[in-house]
Amino acid sequence: NKMNYGTFICKMRQVFNSYLFFGRKNMSLKDMTGQKVPSVTFHTRQGDAWVDVTTDEIFNNKKVVVFSLPGAFTPTCSSTHLPRYNELAKEFYALGVDEIVCLSVNDTFVMNAWKADQECQNVTVLPDGNGDFTRGMGMLVSKNDLGFGERSWRYSMYVVNGTVEKMFIEPQEPGDPFKVSDADTMIKYLNPAWEAKPSVSIITKPGCPFCAKAKALLEVKGYQYEEIVLGKDASTTSVRAITGRTSVPQVFIGGKHIGGSDDLQAYFDVK
Repeated sequence: NKMNYGTFICKMRQVFNSYLFFGRKNMSLKDMTGQKVPSVTFHTRQGDAWVDVTTDEIFNNKKVVVFSLPGAFTPTCSSTHLPRYNELAKEFYALGVDEIVCLSVNDTFVMNAWKADQECQNVTVLPDGNGDFTRGMGMLVSKNDLGFGERSWRYSMYVVNGTVEKMFIEPQEPGDPFKVSDADTMIKYLNPAWEAKPSVSIITKPGCPFCAKAKALLEVKGYQYEEIVLGKDASTTSVRAITGRTSVPQVFIGGKHIGGSDDLQAYFDVK
């Protein structure tokens, strides 16, 4: 089959753009399954003190889930990658995971600020400022086209006592693919029978016994939830506008307004 000149030029442009994106360094991505993680010291800032944290401290005699991403405060990392691992943390712990680690080629001040902004108390953030760990993993890539310099390719891995048992590496394609390093893929690897529960949000206020009852029921049923506190995160006006009610709690599951604590009990009774 003959290829016309226009099609040939188009295909060559695609190849050239792909080469520009990946560069020579990016083609060294490798699967480290079965190998030890690099021996590195992370320089972290904890409170007002510098604290060096070694890979031995993080991984020795532990089962650790690691996910690495291009940068703190970037869109996919902030909207999906980090929040979902934080959301599913208790379910990971129930499967025997000791710690969940988020790693990025950023300095410790940026990583700490990002963690505070994301309110991800269930995830440990590690600053690989010089890229030493990422380079040792074979995951350091050039993001010069975005003005980022060298960053981590997006991936996740399950590490047992310092040895990589499983890696999920995003496909080498232009852009910022996010297809396999997500929390759901990792937890399904650890427990193939796992099924995602719908997202839950509950509006509460301090000292409310019915709110405490609803939260306890959600926990018993194994549902993680995000709590919206009246007077801090929202007002009664917002509650009335969203639900048509002024009482609390108000529970939402999977995009559906369930109602108060009695409504929540009825919801689970039917299920």
